[in-house]
Amino acid sequence: MSKSPEEEFPQKAFGWAARDTSGHLSPFKFSRRATGEEDVTFKVMFCGICHSDLHSIKNEWGFSTYPMVPGHEIVGIVTEVGKKVSKFKEGDRVGVGCLVGACHSCDNCSNNLENYCPKLIFTYNGIYNDGSKTYGGYSDIMVASERYVVRIPDNIPLDAGAPLLCAGITVYSPMKYFGFTEPGTHLGVVGLGGLGHVAVKFAKAFGVKVTVISTSPAKEKEAIEHLGADSFLVSRNQEQMRAAMGTLDGIIDTVSANHSLLPLIGLLKYHGKLVMVGAPEKPLELPIFPLLLGRKIVAGSSIGGLKETQEMIDFAGKHNITADVEVIPMDYVNTAMERLLKADVRYRFVIDIANTLPKTA
Repeated sequence: MSKSPEEEFPQKAFGWAARDTSGHLSPFKFSRRATGEEDVTFKVMFCGICHSDLHSIKNEWGFSTYPMVPGHEIVGIVTEVGKKVSKFKEGDRVGVGCLVGACHSCDNCSNNLENYCPKLIFTYNGIYNDGSKTYGGYSDIMVASERYVVRIPDNIPLDAGAPLLCAGITVYSPMKYFGFTEPGTHLGVVGLGGLGHVAVKFAKAFGVKVTVISTSPAKEKEAIEHLGADSFLVSRNQEQMRAAMGTLDGIIDTVSANHSLLPLIGLLKYHGKLVMVGAPEKPLELPIFPLLLGRKIVAGSSIGGLKETQEMIDFAGKHNITADVEVIPMDYVNTAMERLLKADVRYRFVIDIANTLPKTA
């Protein structure tokens, strides 16, 4: 007979979990493994709410298992390290993003691209090497292999820095890989949400020209005055879109809802690249003729390896890049999910785990 989540491991843990496809989250007692030789254990201070948490708790992608403790934008303070750990010590400010494991022997792992390992292990809703379920950051403590822990620069506040561990690396990695950081580049960012607002900040720090593309005219002032975008296009305004055709070197599309790619492909210059980082539930229609006639590329990109994630957060520290967050108590999380579904947040919810989770026990 298998042990209950609470009895499985020696370290007692407490968090909030979804029990079924309703996605409703409620208090949950479970356990974490003891700190292994190469492990880092830390007290969770804050955890960001990612759009993928919402998809996962409701099983919208079809591979959720319950009970599920979501959260992969986890930051905190180290409380214990294993005897073989060399990079971290007690008291360090650290974070864990979307991954807690990979095979470490494939080509991708050899090239610091653990995120593309065929055997990658997600921070939650995954199965760890020992066969146990992985539980995420809506919880009081976290244990992870040193390899999957990043150091948070001292000048980055933990609450506003947490979303960088998913939203930040998700936009930083394709910018670097597809050459969108080169001087003189004109980059489009589709969607001004959790990912999009961080994409604008990173792009401006790289010194490129940025155009935000949004369905909402109300976001123009915010995009230009607050986030520093150079221009703004309302995607439903055909006149604006026509006038901007053929002006962008690249586009990062952060939208997770169904939408038409044809107008976006039209905005690209010849040989331009449209990179998808949002994850719509249903397949999008891909018009081929505009690709053929302009030698254009539609590509995808998913988070980043651990080396690049550390590079990203160090770059963020150097340029004072953080997410714009609304910090919430743990017991507000179900309301936050309802608001996230309506895109009613500027721009990322972050749960104050350390101060509010114990009060829900």
